[in-house]
Amino acid sequence: MSSLSWLTSTDCSISTAQSSDSSSFSMILRWLEFLFLSPCTQRILFLAIDLVLVLALLVLAFKRVYRRFLVGRDSSSNFLEKPLLGADSCSLRLRVTLWFKVTIVVITLLALSHAAVCVLALSRGVRSEWNGVEVLFDLFQAMANVVLLVVIAHERKFGAVSHPLPLRMYWGCSFVFVVLIFATALIRVVSNKDVGQDMEVDDMLSLVSFPLYSFLFIVAIKGSTGIRTDDGEDVDGNSRQELQESSLSDNLSGYATASLISRAMWNWMNPILKKGYISPLQMDDVPLLPPDHQAEKMAELFEQHWPKPSESSKNPVRTMLLRCFWKDLAFTGFLCVVRLAVMYIGPVLIQGFISFTSGDRSNLDQAFLLVFVLLVAKSVEVLSSHQFNFLSQKLGMLIRSTLITALYQKGLKLSSSSRQAHGVGQIVNYMAVDCQQLSDLVYQLHTLWLMPFQVGVALVLLYIYLGVSVVVSLVAVVAVMLVTLSITHRTNAFQFNLMMSRDVRMKATTELLNNMRVIKFQAWEEHFYNKIRSARDKEYGWLAKFMYTISGNLILLWSVPLCVTAITFGAATLLRVPLDAATVFTATSVFKILQEPIQSFPQTLISVSQAVVSLGRLDGYLTSRELEGCVEKGEGCGGEVAVEVREGTFSWDDEGNEAVLEGLSFEVRKGELAAIVGTVGSGKSSLLASVLGELRKISGKVTVRGTTAYVAQTAWIQNATIQENILFGSPMDSERYKNVIKVCSLEKDLEILDHGDQTEIGERGINLSGGQKQRIQLARAVYQDCDIYLLDDIFSAVDAHTGAEIYKECVGGALKGKTVLLVTHQIDFLHNADLILVMRDGKIVQSGKYEELRQSKLDFTTLAEAHDTSMELVGSSSTASCADDAHTPESPLGEAPTSPRTEPGKSKAGNKLIKDEERETGRVSLRVYKQYCTEAYGWLGVSGVVITTLLWQLSQMSSDYWLTYETSEGRSFVASLFVGVYSGIAVVSCIVVAVRSLLVAFLGLETAQSFFHQILDSILHAPMSFFDTTPSGRVLSRASSDQTNVDVLIPFFMSITLFILIALIGSLVVMCQYTWPTIFLIIPLVWLNIWYQGYYITSSRELTRLEQITKAPIIHHFSETLSGATTIRCFAKQDEFLQGNLDRVNSNLRMNFHNNASNEWLGFRLEMIGSLLLCISTVFMILLPSSIIQPEYVGMALSYGLPLNAILYYTVYLGSLLENKMVSVERIKQFINIPSEAAWTKLDSLASPDWPDRGQIDIKDLQVRYRDNTPLVLKGVSLSINGGEKIGVVGRTGSGKSTLIQVFFRLVEPCSGKIIIDGVNICNLGLHQLRSRFGIIPQEPVLFEGTIRSNIDPLGLHSDDEIWKSLERCQLKDVVSAKPEKLDSSVTDSGDNWSVGQRQLLCLGRVMLKRSRILFMDEATASVDSQTDAVIQRIIRQDFSACTVITIAHRIPTVIDSDRVLVIDDGLTKEFDSPSKLLERPSLFGALVQEYANRSSGL
Repeated sequence: MSSLSWLTSTDCSISTAQSSDSSSFSMILRWLEFLFLSPCTQRILFLAIDLVLVLALLVLAFKRVYRRFLVGRDSSSNFLEKPLLGADSCSLRLRVTLWFKVTIVVITLLALSHAAVCVLALSRGVRSEWNGVEVLFDLFQAMANVVLLVVIAHERKFGAVSHPLPLRMYWGCSFVFVVLIFATALIRVVSNKDVGQDMEVDDMLSLVSFPLYSFLFIVAIKGSTGIRTDDGEDVDGNSRQELQESSLSDNLSGYATASLISRAMWNWMNPILKKGYISPLQMDDVPLLPPDHQAEKMAELFEQHWPKPSESSKNPVRTMLLRCFWKDLAFTGFLCVVRLAVMYIGPVLIQGFISFTSGDRSNLDQAFLLVFVLLVAKSVEVLSSHQFNFLSQKLGMLIRSTLITALYQKGLKLSSSSRQAHGVGQIVNYMAVDCQQLSDLVYQLHTLWLMPFQVGVALVLLYIYLGVSVVVSLVAVVAVMLVTLSITHRTNAFQFNLMMSRDVRMKATTELLNNMRVIKFQAWEEHFYNKIRSARDKEYGWLAKFMYTISGNLILLWSVPLCVTAITFGAATLLRVPLDAATVFTATSVFKILQEPIQSFPQTLISVSQAVVSLGRLDGYLTSRELEGCVEKGEGCGGEVAVEVREGTFSWDDEGNEAVLEGLSFEVRKGELAAIVGTVGSGKSSLLASVLGELRKISGKVTVRGTTAYVAQTAWIQNATIQENILFGSPMDSERYKNVIKVCSLEKDLEILDHGDQTEIGERGINLSGGQKQRIQLARAVYQDCDIYLLDDIFSAVDAHTGAEIYKECVGGALKGKTVLLVTHQIDFLHNADLILVMRDGKIVQSGKYEELRQSKLDFTTLAEAHDTSMELVGSSSTASCADDAHTPESPLGEAPTSPRTEPGKSKAGNKLIKDEERETGRVSLRVYKQYCTEAYGWLGVSGVVITTLLWQLSQMSSDYWLTYETSEGRSFVASLFVGVYSGIAVVSCIVVAVRSLLVAFLGLETAQSFFHQILDSILHAPMSFFDTTPSGRVLSRASSDQTNVDVLIPFFMSITLFILIALIGSLVVMCQYTWPTIFLIIPLVWLNIWYQGYYITSSRELTRLEQITKAPIIHHFSETLSGATTIRCFAKQDEFLQGNLDRVNSNLRMNFHNNASNEWLGFRLEMIGSLLLCISTVFMILLPSSIIQPEYVGMALSYGLPLNAILYYTVYLGSLLENKMVSVERIKQFINIPSEAAWTKLDSLASPDWPDRGQIDIKDLQVRYRDNTPLVLKGVSLSINGGEKIGVVGRTGSGKSTLIQVFFRLVEPCSGKIIIDGVNICNLGLHQLRSRFGIIPQEPVLFEGTIRSNIDPLGLHSDDEIWKSLERCQLKDVVSAKPEKLDSSVTDSGDNWSVGQRQLLCLGRVMLKRSRILFMDEATASVDSQTDAVIQRIIRQDFSACTVITIAHRIPTVIDSDRVLVIDDGLTKEFDSPSKLLERPSLFGALVQEYANRSSGL
């Protein structure tokens, strides 16, 4: 008996299957066919499952009754207190939801329908073995469903929120047999076999009940009963209270409260789309996420499911994701199976339609039944595929949310060496790229296990129609898969290297953006351009290999369907398999369906390989070493000792025992002031870090009793207002706030600033002076009112007067009674210290009070004597003017400067520093498309792609026309001619697709590279004001995710969109050609599609833009948090910052969620329209006479019509998706068109090659403002400096000293006046011609990741001998030579593995190599001790004796021996003369010197 015969057989015995062929394989095959294809055995197997369920429940019930009545009444207390089957239950008040009610209705319908069929069968009488099985099957089905009703009523009684596992297993097993029975029934109906009335009734019941069983399978997967307890808990764990809290906002997403039908059809999106259609959507128009989708919930899931250390998980991220989301993955998998089941119904129906149109047309009922089945199948396919899309994207979004919050939380816990190992740029890539790749994988993941089933079903169908010739198809498909796997393996390697090289580029870009001011000072833009370009070239090399390999894959896969079809038909003709129109077009339709898994499988493998790489990277980051909590926290601040360290040995490194601090033992009592002093690199900052718990403790014990506050040596300031920085999340206390402003000497600064304490601070405090930043973070610490204060060199960035004021009012005033650990180089502040710790080489070599240590003649004495020496000149100078003390004016540093303030009524938003990100509205301009498409080779490249696409579509269509022609009635079939022509068409198609794929890859690569070079060039040429007002996150988001879109996704989407558009036109042409009445439907259909797209795209486009805009703040906030992690941890503000991250993630996710929903809203409607069009077309085929529509053309029209709904949707969807991706081009173009600063070089420059040769400087009426809408900073400075003079510049913090230096380098252009150096107006020079001739040591010492050599000589212009001499002169030779790698010693990101003082000395070493005629020093030695400062000043006087040196300093000894001193106050030149002359008469400088000389005794 053949396999198909079993489908219609009512035999219940295998005996009829016996044959003469007695081989074991044949016997096994026949047994399997009998078991799974025979209707009788299918029902017997299903009956067995029902029997097991009924018996199991009867046993349980009997056990209960036995215990109740026979064991004794004592057990009765438990009789009704537990459900019959184990399940999660609750004793609270209950309410049932629609889910529970629908479940009851579905089971009731099944019970009634099977009972009715059973009664009907009995009424006809049991005439055969089959009738008996049928009656028993329907009887037990009815009984099983009645029993299920009892169980579910039992669940209602006991408040079970989830179904018991045995019940869910029963539904799962049942569904397997239901699918089998449904498939065989469908084949019988479609093939119109005569199976008898009994089986026809059964088949109709099987078809009708399939959706009901499918629903029960969903119930089994989800597990929820639909019963909610009074506190709102359901199986998903979403509390009603949570929903109500979110509902307090009218802006909660409609998804949260939508009905089942509304969710199925995305009707809940209607209000948003309507609002977006009327006017462009704004941020507030987009509703909030449902509570169970928000980042807070995902963070909880992560904590619950992250593998415990005891589990020793090798892939913790993968394990966590599976634990969190396995139910969602299972449900999306079920939707895949449903889609697969209905996908093949269309091709199977083709034979029925052709048979009807070519045969007797009188039985219209059969024809309309075929149309009805087709409509139902297409509708289920549309619904399941779009629900799968939406739920997969939603799941991907939740995975991304979980990972981003996990990455952020980890960033707050990372140890120092772990943070340096990964780097900010790389962590940005973890967030922007790796999380996104894992999110995108969800959509393709099911293809891995579904592909064998899809191919298997397709091959079975082909076997039915083409017989053994399908073996050729199987061999071809397997060969293609093997080749594809080989290619994918290579692609995986390329992808890994691509991501690694992208990390390197991102790290270099982050470094560039963070240090742009220094790079412009040094005229190093070209060096960094070459560095980033070199990284990009390596990335581009891997990108090209990756893209061309993918192109090779696509060539192979897009050629496969036509080639396999040609080979299979060739084999069929050789094997004399009859080929008619029905067989040919059914086969070609199946081949087209087979095309999808073959094409998507390699892409899925690529995505999986990318995801595996990403998982490995995330595993590495999330399992990195964290701070170990080596500090013991005492209870409150009770007891005498506040800080105690015993025999402490500490290391910055997580591995190894290389100690940075050794044998530390000290204690600081409550309320004491402990000062920590020592030379540069002695370990002072590390000591504070050890108290904070930032170092790895190798041995010893650290105890801290009380809350801690920390002020870092390098100021960490948030991108927020001054007030927000000071409050730092604490509530406002006006009195305390005013007092803090006063004691931190910020009152006068706030008067100068336009908006006072509401002034917005730029990224990394870029619009503040060093002193202002230092005092704002000091104010932040003081306002928190902690018990213990750790202050790291807080006086280095402020002038002498302000330093003394802060010491008196803050350290000695507001913090009196607090425990203070103060690192300082200011020896004159140490007289009142209760304890002084002297450090050398990571050890405490002395401790005690000031006088004790002075008498010891050891390290402290050396430091103090160096300070005394530097003060001698100041002391003698101040003595000379003592006689005039009574007339000496007060220091200008004590006066409140006057500055134009904003009028009270003026809006503060007008002068907002960080502008909201620029956002285009409306459609992406055609100009953007044109710029992208014509960027590489103009219209020539575009024409090439369009022509090859047209040729490819024509070759595809010509193959089908040839099939139609050859299989038409009355045509004599010549096998060799048929196969020869068809094979020729296949070869042409392969050649065309190869040319097209390679051309698209080539043009895409060239365009991406062009855009990259343009944006890099634009960023490097941007003026400094651009970086002052643009957070680096905005630039980084364009350099990472937007550039990735341009590199990979846009060329791919543009290619596919063009192809599918032409395929749509081809399908419509074929359908209109053979079912010409359809043309009357095409016009309204096209109009409806255009209207729907227009209605949808207005919202989708804005949602995409808002999604892109809300990504940058996540990255910016994360990088800002990493930079200030030590400060955040010290103040225990991790929760507040984590909430800030969650808010930003939620803001981005709600855009993504509603954007995805809008895509499926559109797709569902368009595909349903396409399905209706197809069904109406088939009605025309049925009704029109055969003289108009020939049977073979019906086959061709249907083979093109079946995928029409998908093609219609994907044409619009991919067009919209492409437009959304083109937003990346739009965003990159925004930064390509940044207004540029002046030219780097000017050919007509008047400067000679050795300019400046004298160093003569003339400043004439110089006026400067930072931006057009801000007040003047320098207000008419005029002075003249002779060549070779040494000029000291002093003045209050924020008075304009650093601004003056910026104008010399033209980082800020003068708005009037001029600067003339050696007869040349600097504004007439190119910027590099100007900046490269000056030497500068900026206020903030900046080092770059690399080595000592690459930092001191970035351009590689000097020999090792010259570098060693420079290091010797700047006091670093001994430190560097002591390291094993010498000049190749590593410098980590931002130079974090070197102390601030050592960084300043390295910056000094750069200048000594450069040997410029004019040298600027902006607080160059602020962070070094007096002894080192004196040595450096002596070296500068010797090495730069013939040079003009302009020195900004707060230490009077640094400028007291200058030739002349310039006093600047409030942007004006107050005094400019030699120190001796200024001290001879009453002067502002004299008052300053007097203050400095007397401050030790006054403190």
